[in-house]
Amino acid sequence: MAKLTSTQKSTGDSSSRKLRHDHSDDNEHDEDPEDGHGSGDNGDTGDDGISSNEADDDDLDDVMDREGFAGPSERVVKPLTAEGVAAFNAEIARTGVIYISRIPPGMRPEKVRHLMSQHGEVGRVYLQKEDPKVSYLRRKYTTDKKPHFVEGWVEFKDKKVARTVATMLNAQPIGGKKGTRWRDDVWTMTYLPKFKWNMLTEQIAHEAAARAAKLRVEIAQSRSEQNEYLKNVELARIVNKRNEKRKEKGLEPLQPKLKKVKQAPEPQEEDHRLKKRPKVDNDERDAQLQNVLGCIF
Repeated sequence: MAKLTSTQKSTGDSSSRKLRHDHSDDNEHDEDPEDGHGSGDNGDTGDDGISSNEADDDDLDDVMDREGFAGPSERVVKPLTAEGVAAFNAEIARTGVIYISRIPPGMRPEKVRHLMSQHGEVGRVYLQKEDPKVSYLRRKYTTDKKPHFVEGWVEFKDKKVARTVATMLNAQPIGGKKGTRWRDDVWTMTYLPKFKWNMLTEQIAHEAAARAAKLRVEIAQSRSEQNEYLKNVELARIVNKRNEKRKEKGLEPLQPKLKKVKQAPEPQEEDHRLKKRPKVDNDERDAQLQNVLGCIF
């Protein structure tokens, strides 16, 4: 009887050990997807959970305004090779960019791309939006609520075509069917020699950085002025409280020495039209003229 009990006990221990082993195997299989070896749904995401397409879109937003950009709709991703880099550089070297100094009101990048595509293969188009203050006032006091653009750049695949298009369309009406909105508007454009699209993105990024730096300086100056003002207010409060006590004792009041708040000097634009020419003495001029005539004759 004791022997049977020991046998059952050993059998139970082995079965429980086997169950624990199977349970641990199940846990290992369950934990595999968490380690990234299970499903491949997150294969295209980066460390921050942003896909490559979303990262490219974010880069575009950092440099250019998405609303003013019109480029190829599909992005083709290929492995990077030396031949591919050489071909890409050659393709970039063949491109040409034209600058449009005035965009008709209400014309969007898609429309500009459509009109320019009639004369050659177009790469990318970027239009600069108008000043936010001007846009706010226009939308507030007029019925036109659509975004307006003031200038633009169009990239052609062939710089010879870009030069020809700029020469042909400059100072010419846009044209089109009768009743078209921009039929009577005039193109004002020029070809930019030795100008590539990366130069435009660098310029826009530089201007954005300059605006951000200027804004930081203004905020720092405003914060400094506010701190000086609060210090003066606190000093005046303390002096007034002391003057009340001195007045009760019959003493003369104290005069607080307030610090002057430094304000940034406003830039003054020189108006050259207001500069007056020096006065000319007519008698002196006549005397000099007579002396010259006397020497001649």
